[in-house]
Amino acid sequence: MELSQLTGQQLKELVQGLVDDRIRELIGDPDLGLSLGDALRARLKESLQSQERLSGEDVAGQLGLRW
Repeated sequence: MELSQLTGQQLKELVQGLVDDRIRELIGDPDLGLSLGDALRARLKESLQSQERLSGEDVAGQLGLRW
């Protein structure tokens, strides 16, 4: 498909995807290759078993951030 044939929405999604990919290339994952300690692994397992969930708004409010 030619670039000129894309709809405005398709072009926007294409550009967003390209930008996301480039940012990932530049920044990378700083935790890649690191292992989890036993204490953190246990906390994560416990958290996943819990039924309690917080929304992004709740977390932002607790941290004093505007969502």
